[in-house]
Amino acid sequence: MKIMLDAGHGYGTSGKRSPDGIREYEFNRSVARLAKELLENYQNVTVYFAHSDERDVPSSERTDLANRLNADCFVSIHANAYGTGDWNSVGGIETYVYPSRPQEALELAHKIQQNLIHLTGLRDRGVKTADFHVLRETKMTAVLVECGFMTNKGEAALLRTPVYRKRCAQAIAKAVAEEYGLKRKSEGPKQYKVQVTFEERQEAEKLAGNLRNDGYNANIIE
Repeated sequence: MKIMLDAGHGYGTSGKRSPDGIREYEFNRSVARLAKELLENYQNVTVYFAHSDERDVPSSERTDLANRLNADCFVSIHANAYGTGDWNSVGGIETYVYPSRPQEALELAHKIQQNLIHLTGLRDRGVKTADFHVLRETKMTAVLVECGFMTNKGEAALLRTPVYRKRCAQAIAKAVAEEYGLKRKSEGPKQYKVQVTFEERQEAEKLAGNLRNDGYNANIIE
């Protein structure tokens, strides 16, 4: 399965920052990186980035890349804002799909929204529709998630923290895994330890020697 993660905007995008200077892209890229690491723990999954740290990649380039790679899923990650750029009380999390409300996109959006609300405890603003370019021009299931408001002082403080960013990434990765029935990679066969106590060291050495001869790793601890 091919998953395209899109950290919205870029480092230098005009206006995309909080009143105290948090760049939206800084948050977006961090969540995308963490989500990629989590998703790569699943079988048969390849994760791509639509964004770049070097520039604000135009939306058309992002969707063209996703379409060219024939991605199965496109998740655009953002932080929200309200008003003219000053602090205000508007807050919460919302997830978007295209106005035609494609069934798979709607299911994925609801899963992401529910997981985000559960893990962050922020206000649930629901799943909404919008004619965003990345939702309109992608040929695969696509959603856009707004992970909190940069113009809300409390939420802006959260957006700065590694813990909050990790929770957002976990919510996104968990939702994608649930929607597509992804299976975790095998962590290898289970290993078991056997501990035996002897009163005589000689007996312990004899058993340890027999185990080593049979190919087991045996150690004597006093």
